[in-house]
Amino acid sequence: MRAAILGLGLWGPGMPDVAALRAVLAGEERSRADDTPPPPALLAANERRRAGPAVRLALAVADAAVAMAARADPDLSPATLRAVFASSHGEGAVVDDLLKTLADPGEAAGVSPTQFHNSVHNVAAGYWSIAHGGRAPADSIAAHDASFGAGLLKALAEVTAEARKVLFCLFDAPLPFPLSACRRTDFAFGMALVLAPEEGGTGALAHLTAEFVPVAAALDRPRHPALAALVDGNPAAQSLALLEAIARGTPRTLAVPLLSGHLTLAVTP
Repeated sequence: MRAAILGLGLWGPGMPDVAALRAVLAGEERSRADDTPPPPALLAANERRRAGPAVRLALAVADAAVAMAARADPDLSPATLRAVFASSHGEGAVVDDLLKTLADPGEAAGVSPTQFHNSVHNVAAGYWSIAHGGRAPADSIAAHDASFGAGLLKALAEVTAEARKVLFCLFDAPLPFPLSACRRTDFAFGMALVLAPEEGGTGALAHLTAEFVPVAAALDRPRHPALAALVDGNPAAQSLALLEAIARGTPRTLAVPLLSGHLTLAVTP
């Protein structure tokens, strides 16, 4: 599988965009940890109020990636762009509220339909389609610690099979206690890529060649110590070695674990 990367969006602790990532790689210190982004301005007022932290995070990085890709391809439209959203645990803060409601015998009103609506795993993909009036396919994937590899594999396979541009969005927001005691997520982290077939990759940031290998392999980590220290703090931060290679503009071959086997990624400028 081969693809060109036309756009990149990022939100992490002390790294609210790609420029901040490049600053860290240049030796600058990260700023203080950031919370999740504000509600997306593209959403109507009702949707903005209801959007949880994971949705805000996903839409912020997705919009940033598409905006960057549009500079290389002015005809790119988010309304017609296929999308793959991947998250280890989705909108955990909303799920926590639902569980507290179910556990409270004095909660006569029961589960709020609005809260339930915002708890499903495809809520970020749904809000993305609503915000942009999109009718293109938008998939939502969860594979625990392999969500990065599973989502990227799906996106790359779609680029290859359909010969169409695809948005890949990976995100996880912190879980509240007591869920946080079972599933570590220390900070918000999200990234998004706009992937294109190689022949449509004019002005690409980098190029990817990927192959599924049916043998287990450990995750390759970033070479920069400040980035490597973040990998275990959020499942989506597994993507940092890929982001580092793209930002540096240097070739690197990476192993990304899947539930069965792994994905080998060759990143080239």
